Amino acid sequence: MAQIGQARALVLIGFMGAGKSTAAVELASALGGTPHDSDKLLEERFGRSIAGEFDRSEIGQQGEASFRASEEELVCGLLSEASSGDVIALGGGSILSERVRRALGEHLVVLLEVDPDTAWERVHAAPDGPERPLARDRKTFFALHAERRGLYEQLADAVLLWARSASGDYPVFVGRGLLGEDRLAGIWPLDRSASRPFCVSDETVSSLYAERLGELEALVSIPPGERHKTLASAERVWEQLVVAGMTRADHVVALGGGVVGDLAGFCAATYQRGVPVVQVPTTLVAQVDSAYGGKTGVDLPEAKNYVGAYHQPAGVLVDPDTLATLPAAELAAGWAEVLKTALIAGGDLWRRVAAGGEVDERTILDCARTKLAVVAADERDAGRRQVLNLGHTVGHAIETATGYARYRHGEAVGLGLLAALRLSGQEDLRAQVSELLRARGLPVTLDGADVEVEQIVAATARDKKRVAANVPFVLVKAPGEIEYGCEVDMKALRAAVAELTR
Repeated sequence: MAQIGQARALVLIGFMGAGKSTAAVELASALGGTPHDSDKLLEERFGRSIAGEFDRSEIGQQGEASFRASEEELVCGLLSEASSGDVIALGGGSILSERVRRALGEHLVVLLEVDPDTAWERVHAAPDGPERPLARDRKTFFALHAERRGLYEQLADAVLLWARSASGDYPVFVGRGLLGEDRLAGIWPLDRSASRPFCVSDETVSSLYAERLGELEALVSIPPGERHKTLASAERVWEQLVVAGMTRADHVVALGGGVVGDLAGFCAATYQRGVPVVQVPTTLVAQVDSAYGGKTGVDLPEAKNYVGAYHQPAGVLVDPDTLATLPAAELAAGWAEVLKTALIAGGDLWRRVAAGGEVDERTILDCARTKLAVVAADERDAGRRQVLNLGHTVGHAIETATGYARYRHGEAVGLGLLAALRLSGQEDLRAQVSELLRARGLPVTLDGADVEVEQIVAATARDKKRVAANVPFVLVKAPGEIEYGCEVDMKALRAAVAELTR
């Protein structure tokens, strides 16, 4: 990806069908800026559709060459005149011009990715879809997508995923170097002149990154660690927000890992009956999982995440460079959530993770896409979203039984995955996952003789997903084939947990 510099405008690039026009309008509305669509402006100039102009070769004119020349002139003019706050959606082929590519250097360039199957379906669902000159033949369409993908990625400073749910949509930006005042200004999902940011972080992360967020109205820091994700900590945050003068027009910024994201999101959901929250995840577990989907909450001594609310963020800003400051043990623990997501997704993500590949931007994006797709189909755990709890029923029980002090969340989830795979009857897959965890330095057995099997089993019975006499478990048929709402025999559960103590 290109190096992000001082940005004057936000420019959206990507293949046809990516949704650039819609995203430009929605982002400009959130940012208090002005949307521009190069394709619509070209149609106004031509006095006809782009397909009609493109096909002028059929009547002896220059056709595509003439269209590209007109497109280059309009886009370069648009980019030269753009100012801060403008959001510009470019036609998919406009970046083929070297002159356009040079002009992009002055702006923040964001790629809207779309897979070719989705792009083909979207284009042909549109009223003018079949008339698009480059979307008439499926094979040619897919080849063009593959041909342009590398150029899009080379030009982009960040990738934009658009999260959708029943209660609201929001942007997710992923890009190295995003965490900087001059860079965040162009993509902050709320108008900071109308809604003041109040940051909630932990004492470690705030010292590293709070200054990069630009001017903050207040900074509220809590001690790091799961032990501080409590109602007492939430009360301290609420009180400090009151003292700092936060109103319902303002918003919370959650800067940190999963603990901060859950706690700050919960405080935002409940402060004056709800204010927006912008998630800025700085740990691997948060960047691949917990920052998305709107689940917020705090722990009780009796059970994890027992008090909370669904509260979708106004946006998520992911800078993978923050992972460089994570201790090795924290990075490894976060990888357990990557492993869980890969088991759910199957396919290419599972193959890469199973091969021991390192976590990069592509992995973060694929994990985010997997979770966002699940949440879009089921926001509130009525069905499909339950697959995201793979490994978490026993994992959360381990955390509860050990007082949230012995295991990091990801370490407990890794152990929970092993229990889930044993309950699934997947011996070979369990052995493979055990070796993957071991290779990352993650525990594959419970340490300490004081951890009792019955304590953990009893804690699973208080799992927040319980809706009747039995706790529903998530089991695995194969990577990419996950079953939820499964009943598990208590004898088998005890045996699976006991196996972790050996």
